[in-house]
Amino acid sequence: MSQDTTNTEMNGETLDIAEQRKRELQQLFPGAFTETMNEQGEFVTSVDFERLKAELGEFTDTFESRREKYGMVWPGKRDALRLVQEPSRATLKPCREESVNFDNTENLFIEGDNLEVLKLLQKSYYGKVKMIYIDPPYNTGKEFIYPDKYSESLETYLSYAGLVDDEGRKFTTNTAAEGRFHTKWLNMMYPRLYLARNLLRDDGVIFISIDDNEVENLRRICDEIFGEENFLSQLIIQSNRRGQTYKEIAKCHEYLLVYYKSNDSTLGEIEKKDGALPFSDKHGQYDLWELRNRNPKFGRHNRPNLFYPIYVNPQATENDGLLGVSLSQSSTYTTAVYPRNSEGADSCWRWGKEKLLKEGIQGKVPAIWGKQKRDGGWNIYEKSRKNTTKAKSIWADTAVINEQGTVEAGRIDMGGLLEFPKPVELIKRATLLGSEESEDIILDFFAGSGTTAHAVFLQSLEDGIPRKCISVQLPEPTYEIVNGAKRPKKNNLKAFEQGYNTISAIAIERIRRAAKKIQSENPDYKGDLGFKVLKLDQSNFKQWQAPDRKTTDEDLIQQMELHIDHIQETADPEAILYELLIKAGFMPTEKVETITLAGKTVYSIAEGGLLVCLEDEVNHELIQAVADAEPARFICLDKAFGGNDQLKANAVQTFKSLNQNREIKIEFRTV
Repeated sequence: MSQDTTNTEMNGETLDIAEQRKRELQQLFPGAFTETMNEQGEFVTSVDFERLKAELGEFTDTFESRREKYGMVWPGKRDALRLVQEPSRATLKPCREESVNFDNTENLFIEGDNLEVLKLLQKSYYGKVKMIYIDPPYNTGKEFIYPDKYSESLETYLSYAGLVDDEGRKFTTNTAAEGRFHTKWLNMMYPRLYLARNLLRDDGVIFISIDDNEVENLRRICDEIFGEENFLSQLIIQSNRRGQTYKEIAKCHEYLLVYYKSNDSTLGEIEKKDGALPFSDKHGQYDLWELRNRNPKFGRHNRPNLFYPIYVNPQATENDGLLGVSLSQSSTYTTAVYPRNSEGADSCWRWGKEKLLKEGIQGKVPAIWGKQKRDGGWNIYEKSRKNTTKAKSIWADTAVINEQGTVEAGRIDMGGLLEFPKPVELIKRATLLGSEESEDIILDFFAGSGTTAHAVFLQSLEDGIPRKCISVQLPEPTYEIVNGAKRPKKNNLKAFEQGYNTISAIAIERIRRAAKKIQSENPDYKGDLGFKVLKLDQSNFKQWQAPDRKTTDEDLIQQMELHIDHIQETADPEAILYELLIKAGFMPTEKVETITLAGKTVYSIAEGGLLVCLEDEVNHELIQAVADAEPARFICLDKAFGGNDQLKANAVQTFKSLNQNREIKIEFRTV
């Protein structure tokens, strides 16, 4: 949003609340803002209220009647936005037998349609994911099978995955011979990226692999969803040495798009290949990094505390021990240096005064140096002793070539099983750049053969930073039905012969083998190499179907009878527990402890923050015991009260009375 930064004097006015709220709103809904030229020829940013209402789930007549046109409007876009608003009624069911270290791991592998899964993760992971890497379908003219017809639903997925009786339904495909070739791909990608942005932390970053087929369209929808100002780079990745035949050009590269979530996002650095730093002093080797913030988004206008003078000692040298800079002017430190950009306008420093004093001047190894330029001016540098450098915009080394992914598959005895796997080093490098802190969460919702989880394991081992990984993959069959019989798909022959019926099954096995190999080669490693497998499935609770004109009295009576006991007959306690966890906003990786209160089995989650009782009967003693434990939330089955309204009312009053003297209230819920 444009702002006049030329006048640096205070105008005597208080904060423009409306303007501030617009800025905050633009961070949340960048696609709801448009830039137009006013009568003075200036570009101004304004709110598209109809679009904002649509993003909030309210579709007005004005928005519906808008004429669709080229640009960020395409046939089906409105329906794609509607799809974002449609809540998921599914659940994620735990699969202990396919997991590794189920009770203690904080890594997830989720089998299912990623759109439904992303919706289910909104409560528990909203604003908590540090980095996303995805390798979506490139839309090369071959089929991709993610659903993009709005009539398709959870039931279609369940049929496709073999979880309900198959009635011939399947996910739609997209080939070059079909109409709306690009728009079908856009309608598939748009809602997934929209939901993915919600999961990113404010300092988060997303990496997306893509090639020439859809890179332009991907840039456009990412500009809308993440904000054009948050575009960082379109990296060029050498994908193979010889090049693939592509018209008259042998194509040997792909792209890696990088977008930030907000101004708070940053990227890390990678080690320098040669290992040499160009300068040296009595403390050792170093490099000079300009202290001025070179990011044009930052300056005196929005970082006034980082605009101040640094005073230089013109007589200081590298060898005589004299300090080169000071925060105050004196007979020794005579020359004031301000952060200015290449055009002479006010910029800002990267460090504040406190850090400059503590680390740059008073540190055991002074880190700030003033250096005179040829024109007689001065510049301020950080004397960095880090042997790292910024990532370049072209990655052409052997480690990131796609062929390397096939080599790596052979190292875990899965050669021929993985179809065009991405090289581990490519995602390791993205992980290094996008995640530098312990417990950072990495998400890949087009997980394929599980390369991202493998890469996160290796990078965490290499730099000692424990990260968490969430992988999501559709159970895409490795076979097709021909004349009533299963026939292996092209490139999936070996997988089919070895009994891997789905790509997700291959990914699970790949992650298991990778973890086992890492542990065998590093027996003292204590990092988390496990993963908890969850699978998308229908809810454990029967869904109420709202009556319509076709609903008969008999249908309505039957529905009411079904909901006397609204829990599915096939539901088991652990599956119900995980559905409650996810829909209550708790991560499915939270530690679950089984305890006994008043003779009843109770699940304690997040060190007692949530207590869940799934017993068929509760009593006053249990209610009192839960109240004495003082959790933040307590959930039990509604049917457990056995129709005893007085017992339920007493339970409500018990917690209400307890909450009167507590800062954190106990939330009591029944299901």
